[in-house]
Amino acid sequence: MSRQYFGTDGIRGRVGEAPITPDFMLKLGWACGRVFARLARNGAHNTVIIGKDTRVSGYMFESALEAGLVAAGVDVKLLGPMPTPAVALMTRTQNAVAGIVISASHNPYYDNGIKFFSSQGSKLPDDIEHAIERELECALEVVPSRDIGKVVRVADAAGRYIEFCKATVPDSFTLRGLKIAVDCAHGATYHIAPNVLVELGAEVVSMGVQPDGFNINEGVGSTDTAQLSALVRDTGADIGIAFDGDGDRVLFIDVDGSLVDGDELLYIIATHRAVNGTSESGVVGTLMSNLGLELALRDLGLEFVRARVGDRYVKELMEAHGWRLGGESSGHIICADHTTTGDGIVAALQVLVALRESGRSLAELRSGMRKCPQAMINVPVNGRFVLAELPAVAAAVKATEQALSSRGRVLLRPSGTEPLVRVMVEGEDAVEVERLCEGLAIDVAAALRAAL
Repeated sequence: MSRQYFGTDGIRGRVGEAPITPDFMLKLGWACGRVFARLARNGAHNTVIIGKDTRVSGYMFESALEAGLVAAGVDVKLLGPMPTPAVALMTRTQNAVAGIVISASHNPYYDNGIKFFSSQGSKLPDDIEHAIERELECALEVVPSRDIGKVVRVADAAGRYIEFCKATVPDSFTLRGLKIAVDCAHGATYHIAPNVLVELGAEVVSMGVQPDGFNINEGVGSTDTAQLSALVRDTGADIGIAFDGDGDRVLFIDVDGSLVDGDELLYIIATHRAVNGTSESGVVGTLMSNLGLELALRDLGLEFVRARVGDRYVKELMEAHGWRLGGESSGHIICADHTTTGDGIVAALQVLVALRESGRSLAELRSGMRKCPQAMINVPVNGRFVLAELPAVAAAVKATEQALSSRGRVLLRPSGTEPLVRVMVEGEDAVEVERLCEGLAIDVAAALRAAL
């Protein structure tokens, strides 16, 4: 069954444009409440946790979702601004039937969206999303007054999550003597990440910690690390850590200002675990993971499998193989021995543990992985399409693959969160890769214009 509203990671779009409107969110809250209410235990009200990032529209959508949920007979606990993985955690620890995050992650403030977590703190399975979409087709009916849900705010949510993050490292672990520059993207980690690092002993220089509702991800965070690179160099920091707007992604900056992406961070964590005998036999990446990661893990004796893009699909493959480590180039990293979803702060701490316990620099830890040149171009699209049904696209891809021979790979992927087709080419020669990617992107854009 195809989904009308749900994409790769929940529902997302431009605020004020369907479906990201207050009336839809009211109906969505009610539909979710109806589905979740069927899971009621012992006749009691179900409870749904709601958290959000710092964008201004979050207040509006929080109120609308809250009204819809209580109208369906569901209790609500409001966390306020909290990282996405914190909502997943609180959903489990509060014995809630589900968790909702109001966030558009790395997108600008004028976008927003809704993510969902099951009672186990994992992304909702497809059958629940389908059930919610079916309920959206029904007329809204309020439960009898005696059954209307209640709403409370959780006052100490931030403190609980800070303590959880600190508990994911060994008791003896300390960051004393380390100077860390941290960029919170004016997002949901602004009052969490610096405190975690300080309480573990680090000297912290912060940026992106003054959200005003409009500046989330604006020239800051994991999608734009130039300012953090400059901060690392200017302040003499040992390392830089960048989060995205909702805190489920993390990237690092080395002492020289160079970027360390999610593939490299995944490699560092996997290497440390393999050396210390705490690793499983494999790691899960995605179709976008660099070929260099696969080759480097193979040298460690670890298997590597690729999931569809999206941390929910990474998690599914991790569970299928019984592995505890997986992630994406973007910095979504899942350490399943600690978390149920991508967690930027927890992943950052795992890298810092590897750094401190190995006694090696970040440059040394990443040196064992040689990244293959990779180029990606986002091609804007308007309207619905199926790439496999466009002969011109298939011909362009085939021509590019023939040019690469067996020395690389091509990937076309419609974004699950933005109106884009991501065109990616990977190979041995950087100049050739860039040239082929540019040519393929032009061909794809032309084919889409002709089709739409």
